[in-house]
Amino acid sequence: MISDEIRRLHELHQAGALSDAEFEQAKAKVLAGERVNLHKDRASSGPGVGAQFEAGANAFEAQIRALRRSRRERWLGGVCGGLNGVLGLETWVWRLVFLLFALITSGFGALVYLLMWIFVPEE
Repeated sequence: MISDEIRRLHELHQAGALSDAEFEQAKAKVLAGERVNLHKDRASSGPGVGAQFEAGANAFEAQIRALRRSRRERWLGGVCGGLNGVLGLETWVWRLVFLLFALITSGFGALVYLLMWIFVPEE
């Protein structure tokens, strides 16, 4: 349906996967009745396990692109608050996960947190 395709395009645009110009161009194609191929480098998959896997991978990629460090829910860098916003797990749970991971793996969890603090943009 056209509304489903436009909704999907809007989700991709909100996640940052499509620029404003790409979104408008794709929306115009959908409204004109053309099929929009979001994967320019390969043909779209037919229905089945491959298409379901691809849709799941695209959803995960959109979540990762939407990841931002939180300005409101932060103790240090806002990484756990950002993970809460994208993946839905409470902030205190993420803090506990990073703490346990840091203690169990001799500081590797702290390194992961530090790298996320550096490379994940702030909202």
